[in-house]
Amino acid sequence: MTLLTTWPESGPETVVRRTADPAEIAEALKPLGVRFEQWPIREDVPFDADSATVFAAYGPEIDRLNAEEGFTTVDVLGLHPSDDPEFPVKAKAAREKFLQEHTHDDDDEVRFFVSGSGIFYLHVNGQVHAVYCEKGDLLGVPRGTTHWFDMGTRPSFTAIRFFHEEDGWIGTFTGSTIASRFPDYDTIDAGYRRDKAAA
Repeated sequence: MTLLTTWPESGPETVVRRTADPAEIAEALKPLGVRFEQWPIREDVPFDADSATVFAAYGPEIDRLNAEEGFTTVDVLGLHPSDDPEFPVKAKAAREKFLQEHTHDDDDEVRFFVSGSGIFYLHVNGQVHAVYCEKGDLLGVPRGTTHWFDMGTRPSFTAIRFFHEEDGWIGTFTGSTIASRFPDYDTIDAGYRRDKAAA
């Protein structure tokens, strides 16, 4: 189950929208030029699957999206808790890289979640839209859209990344501290799990 929460950019005190309905999420994001869709979940794909396994499992969907969008590079990025003593340092560095508001001037940001979860925060037209993505969700953020991404303090996800540019991920940071004023991944995830357990 995905979750979309929208607040005014002034702060999270007022909730403009909160929905877990995929159709409503897609409809709400469409005017922003954001692509949201759900792909069939391959239950036989391990949560920490390697690139070859992911590409084999989602080949038809990847080929379709490439045909529609003309991507030049597709890769798989995974980060999961481990016994590696360096994991906390790696996780913190990875989280901080994406946590500040930024844009991509030359490319869209398109991600499909093979496993795990993460939250994209879109800052558009005076509002902040937090899109909690889980396994099976694809989100496409248009170039030039101010946003940030939070994977939490203990990241756990595998995602397929699509690029039009061969240089891959290049962010232009706005210098804004807006991300610090809104609920982070851990806060939203905890509430989300409580709601699921109570449903």
